[in-house]
Amino acid sequence: MIFIDACFKKNVPYTPVWMMRQAGRYLKEYMKVREEAGDFLSLCKDYKRASEVSLQPVDILDVDAAIIFSDILVVPLEMGMDLKFEKGEGPVFSEPLKSLEDIDKLDPNAYKKLSYVYDAISLTREKLSPNKALIGFCGSPWTLATYMIEAKGSKTYAKCKKLIYTNPSLMHTLLKKLSEILKLYLEEQIKAGANAVQIFDSWASALEKDIFFEFSFKYMIEISNYIKEKYPHIPVILFPKGISGYLDGIYGNFDVFGVDWSTPLKTAKEFLSPTYTLQGNMEPCRLYDKQAIKESVCDILEIMKNKAHIFNLGHGILPDIPVENAKYFINLVKELSSK
Repeated sequence: MIFIDACFKKNVPYTPVWMMRQAGRYLKEYMKVREEAGDFLSLCKDYKRASEVSLQPVDILDVDAAIIFSDILVVPLEMGMDLKFEKGEGPVFSEPLKSLEDIDKLDPNAYKKLSYVYDAISLTREKLSPNKALIGFCGSPWTLATYMIEAKGSKTYAKCKKLIYTNPSLMHTLLKKLSEILKLYLEEQIKAGANAVQIFDSWASALEKDIFFEFSFKYMIEISNYIKEKYPHIPVILFPKGISGYLDGIYGNFDVFGVDWSTPLKTAKEFLSPTYTLQGNMEPCRLYDKQAIKESVCDILEIMKNKAHIFNLGHGILPDIPVENAKYFINLVKELSSK
C-alpha cells in the first residue's frame, strides 16, 4: 500500500493523497445514502451504509486511502451521554459534565459498545482494493472533553479552561478516563482491519503552549505509545490543529504529523521532517478553483520534494466543493508527483 509505505518513509512512485471528510456532503452519492439512513447518527450506526459511504470517495476519486465513516463523538455517546445532532448547530449533549460524580458515571467499557464501527471497518476492508489503505480514527481526549463539558462546539471553551485553571486534577481525571477508552477503541479498530489510525485534536489551538502539552498532547502520545508498542506495523497519525507556534515542542512515538492549512509547511518541515512523515496541507477553499488548486499543489510538492509526505487538505473538504474539482486535485497530485 503506497499510503502505508509513505507513513513509514519508504520510497513511493508518487505522493499518496486522500482528503479529510472525503466521505461527505459534496458527493450526491453520500447524500442519497444519508437520506436513506434518516439522519447522521443513524448513518454512523448502520455499519453497511457507513461502509458504503467510506468506499465512495475511493471509487469516485481514486484516493489512496479510505477513512472509516463515523464521528469522534460516538465514544462519549456510548459512555452514557445523550447526544443529538441539531440542524444548524451540530452536536449537542443535553447533560454536559459538571462534577466528579458525572465523570464517575461514564462507562469505562464504552469501547465494547462500538461494534457498529468495527463491523463497518471489517466490511470496508473486505471490499476495499488490497492496494488501498483503510484509516481508523478517534478524537483526542482534549477535543472530546470540550464537547462533553461545553455541551456543544464553543468559541471560548470557557467552561473547560475554567476547569483547567481552577480544578486541574478533575480535568486530568476525565482526560485519563478518555485515554484508556480510546486506546482500546483504536485497538479494536485495528483488530477489525484498520491499516492506520489518526487522532484528531480539532481544538488544540484553544490552549496556550504549556497547557496544550500538559492537557492535550501528552494524552495523544500516551495513546500512540500504547498502539505502537502493540502494533508497530500500524502507522499512527496525529493531527493537532492550529499549533504552528508549538512545533518546536512536538515529540513522541508516532509516524505521521498532520499539518493544518494555517501552519506554513516550510515551518513544519523545518521542525518535524525527517523525524515524521508530514501530511497536508492545502487550504480546503482552494478546491473552489482549479488554478488555485494547481498553484498550491505545485508549491507543496516543491516544499516537500525528496521528503516523506502524504498529500491532504489542511482540514476537511467543504460541502459545496464541485466533485470535478476534487477529482482534478487528486489526479494532479498523482500526475505531478510521479514525474
